[in-house]
Amino acid sequence: MKFTTSAMALILSASTVLAEDKVTIEFAYPYSHLFDVTYEAMMPAFKEAHPNIEVKFRATYESYEDGTNTILREAVSGNLPDVTMQGLNRQQILVEKGIAKSLEPFIAGEADFEKDGYHDAMLSLSTFGDNVHGLPFSVSLPVGYYNMDVLNAAGIDKMPTTWDEVIAACETMNANGVDNPIFWGWSITGNWFMQALMWSQDKAIVEKGQVTLDSPEALVALEQMQEIFTKCDMQNLEWKAALSSFSAGEIGMMFWSTSALGAVERSQGDFVLKTGPFPGLGETPKGLPAGGNAAMLTSTSEDPAVQEAAWTFLKYITSGDGAAEVAKTTGYMPPNKAANEIILADFYEQNPNKQTAVDQLPLLRDWLAYPGDNGLAITQVIYDSIERIVTGDATDMKELQEEMVEEVSDLLPNS
Repeated sequence: MKFTTSAMALILSASTVLAEDKVTIEFAYPYSHLFDVTYEAMMPAFKEAHPNIEVKFRATYESYEDGTNTILREAVSGNLPDVTMQGLNRQQILVEKGIAKSLEPFIAGEADFEKDGYHDAMLSLSTFGDNVHGLPFSVSLPVGYYNMDVLNAAGIDKMPTTWDEVIAACETMNANGVDNPIFWGWSITGNWFMQALMWSQDKAIVEKGQVTLDSPEALVALEQMQEIFTKCDMQNLEWKAALSSFSAGEIGMMFWSTSALGAVERSQGDFVLKTGPFPGLGETPKGLPAGGNAAMLTSTSEDPAVQEAAWTFLKYITSGDGAAEVAKTTGYMPPNKAANEIILADFYEQNPNKQTAVDQLPLLRDWLAYPGDNGLAITQVIYDSIERIVTGDATDMKELQEEMVEEVSDLLPNS
């Protein structure tokens, strides 16, 4: 085929226009071992629908705390990504500091936004004042993971529903030669399991701007953790080592977020895996904290094309299609109504291990951030205190509680 000079010029001109129309945005998210497979699954469809938007993926955050610390540093250095994923309990500080932008101007420009699955119950998770500042991407709840082969070999034929039953199962497995019967996720981000034990008693860890570590419920939570750690002879493993050991069939029971179910299934050895509801303190928990994350717009670009591209990407990954990939590749529940009611209509029936968290949705409570600029430091105080229980360094829970209250009070605003 021969091209005339004018035709070739026209083609080159069109190519130049297309190149100029290309918009690059930057995106950062946590937990590569959970979400890499999710973004790999959803990006081909996004690229096909939006060929002129290039998404540059930054290095992943190690945790939600790392994600928040990173964003706070980047805000100072002027190197913010256009879109960031932040833990549901870490959104407020980014809003208060003016780092996360209001999405209201973008939402106002959308037709039938609620019909696309963005209903009020979902948006409330990321609403501050009267403005939506994020679109929730995934919601998780704590659950139990059970190696039924290990349990059955020890004569245990049903999943425990209380922590007393968990401890009894540990003792039975120990007597049958299981060296490490349990991994209990005390180290999970944001003191999530501490909050789970308190919400189980219908007690929030933050009330009216005060951290309620001095409450009777907090002492019960500390004492329950001590019983689990000591009576179950639990080894102090970090999460990835625990996942590897559980996958290898060495641990009988693992308590962690439903978010990890996809990773657990992908690495699972040859045994029967079942998930069960998070056990309670003698009865069904009265509440459990909602884990998960939200997509937030943190772009500092003044280019409307970049802003619009960032919104397009943020909207896509939290849409029904995007949220459905979250459910399929992880154990998170999509907060998008369209994903749950339409796209995933038969999904949970065919995947009963992922149904467990959905069944616990009536227990959903806020995953609370600690007040003030020292919220992350308070998280670390509680983390360090719980680790002292795990290692046996702290044995008197009343004394430990008093030490925690004193340390945290020094970090609260106006203390």
